[in-house]
Amino acid sequence: MAKLAVVYYSSTGHVHKMAQALAAGAESAGAEVRLRRVAELAPEEVIRSQNAWHEHYVATKDTVQEATLDDLEWADGFALGSPTRYGLPASQLKQFMDTTGPIWAQGKLANKVATSFTSAMNRHGGQESTILAINNVLYHWGAIIVPPGYTDPLLYASGGNPYGTSLVTGQEGHQELPAEITESLRYQGQRLAQYAEKLVRS
Repeated sequence: MAKLAVVYYSSTGHVHKMAQALAAGAESAGAEVRLRRVAELAPEEVIRSQNAWHEHYVATKDTVQEATLDDLEWADGFALGSPTRYGLPASQLKQFMDTTGPIWAQGKLANKVATSFTSAMNRHGGQESTILAINNVLYHWGAIIVPPGYTDPLLYASGGNPYGTSLVTGQEGHQELPAEITESLRYQGQRLAQYAEKLVRS
């Protein structure tokens, strides 16, 4: 059985829901999954100043375990998710990735499968560049990137992003994921699990 770590940062909950959907897809393909959030770096007074941010922080801080380097060592592959911040991953996810130097130097991140996903408020809000920025780190790790590409027609319904699933949140705040985004994420998780299993068996 392949082991996967789904590691993400989410401020208001959109990427959290995306991570859950991707994890569910991976589990449906037979993988053992650890769903992990990275540490929140923003001061609590800033978080409290925005209702959706504070609500999500309170709802998940004691229910979703915080990611550790052990999760990456344990896994045969990983999925990394973040909202876009000026076309880049959020500093919370980047800070976690920046702590991986010791296990990277030991080769413990190499030859593992990986994929990425993101969200932004606007349709052209930097989704692709955020995924590519996350993948730049994966290249340095020596990971084997498994993008969704155009390998299933359902990907067109979710926006047709070959780099990874991306959600346009709009300004509505909390809402359920559109069905086509959920299906795309589940497919991306299944695909990651399938290739992780191939790697484990080889």
